[in-house]
Amino acid sequence: MKKPGLQLSLQTSSLVVGFMVWVLISSLMSYITVDIPLTSGQASIVTAIPVILGSLLRIPIGFYADRFGARLIFLISFLILLFPVFYLSVADSFADLVIGGLILGVGGAIFSIGVTSLPKYYPKEKHGFINGVYGVGNIGTAVTTFGAPIIAESIGWQDTMRLFLILLLAFSALVFIFGDRKEEKVKKSMVEQIQGVYKNATLWFLCLFYFITFGAFVAFTMFLPSFLVDNFGLDAVDAGVRTAIFIIIATLLRPIGGFLADKFNAFIILMFVFIGVAFSGILLSFSPDIIWYTVGSLAVAVTVGIGNGTVFKLVPLYFSKQAGIVNGVVSAMGGLGGFFPPLLLTAVNNITGHHAIAFMLMSEFALVSFVIVIFMYYQERVSTEGKIIEGAAEGIMVTNKKGTIQNVNPAFERITGYTKEEAIGNTPKLLSSGKHDKTFYENMWDSINEKGFWEGEIWNKRKNGDLYQELLSISPVTNNVGEIKYYVGVFNDITDEGMS
Repeated sequence: MKKPGLQLSLQTSSLVVGFMVWVLISSLMSYITVDIPLTSGQASIVTAIPVILGSLLRIPIGFYADRFGARLIFLISFLILLFPVFYLSVADSFADLVIGGLILGVGGAIFSIGVTSLPKYYPKEKHGFINGVYGVGNIGTAVTTFGAPIIAESIGWQDTMRLFLILLLAFSALVFIFGDRKEEKVKKSMVEQIQGVYKNATLWFLCLFYFITFGAFVAFTMFLPSFLVDNFGLDAVDAGVRTAIFIIIATLLRPIGGFLADKFNAFIILMFVFIGVAFSGILLSFSPDIIWYTVGSLAVAVTVGIGNGTVFKLVPLYFSKQAGIVNGVVSAMGGLGGFFPPLLLTAVNNITGHHAIAFMLMSEFALVSFVIVIFMYYQERVSTEGKIIEGAAEGIMVTNKKGTIQNVNPAFERITGYTKEEAIGNTPKLLSSGKHDKTFYENMWDSINEKGFWEGEIWNKRKNGDLYQELLSISPVTNNVGEIKYYVGVFNDITDEGMS
């Protein structure tokens, strides 16, 4: 495969171009509505419509990027985008804007190409940072949001759109020349990959997390330009600059989120992210003026930027064999997370006269995600502890406080000859050799009760009747109020050592 640095630069810059095209309509909406009259509802639909295809197409595009390589899929995507950009430049009706906007969604769908392709070039411990760097391509939305209105002031919105045709043709040539023809490709069918992941709860949790983080990013990117003009009386250029600042902050923090997820536990990072989003949503619900609204929006930019980078550290970590389809599904949910809020904000405003309920809903979703992250964090810890016990060379037996065996590990089965099924529900008398008297066991329990443990040598009996000597330690396990819930016995077979 070609140099990783070249592919990272090429694919990230390609994403910049794709996202620049993706937000053309929302960035130029205040100019478009001068020539094509739209109701507030129609304007919201036209603004949100590119997100539909930009979200749903991420699933097949992620899969085909894994199967045919990033070079081919980027090239096809850029060639397809030539049509809607030209079509929108001559649009004169609401229907034209809907048709062109729908296909314009391809520009957002190409996100799943790089997050599928680039991890192939780097070790796992760098995947969070690399996907974060690629995610900086989101800044393409800021470039268009800031630049398109300025250009439109001089040459009109139609000619502004036509300029993007030149950009698309230029990057089609760059991808064709410098794209990696020898990228590793996965040949599994889409159905086979979907069947391997759709029952995995982790996939749908990650979808929810990205629905909140990237969805909020897209929603604010699409909604802010017109919202700032309509609600705070800003001119289109000023609104574009403020939206661009939001986008830049969220985008530049994405690789930082990936880097933090590489260095620390990603679930802890996400806990801070969702608490931050929740408080930001509450603040936006009650913000009385442009200053507090700015503070709340920037807080959203910081938290979702870090969150976006963190989520895509977890995707290749949990689904390395189905990266293409999973990246597509997760990123599609993130895109859909940006489709509904603009429509919801408009509907809520029409009914109530303000947007508080919609922002509170974002806050509630973030709190739900926070609870799920805590669950996943502790589930991961329990799973890790379970793997440690399962892989231990020493025999391990867990009993309840009444002495009934609750669990044993594979080493227990190997040393004693009893299977897990045979041991659970029995008591340690199952292994009794008969070589120790009552006083021996009384002293053992006195030590456990007084010192908190017992350690010593003991003779036990295997399932086949053979006696063996073991070095055994027994410790109680208490809950957070000091009540004994279990006893854990850890032992090694030292028969040969004892006989020598």
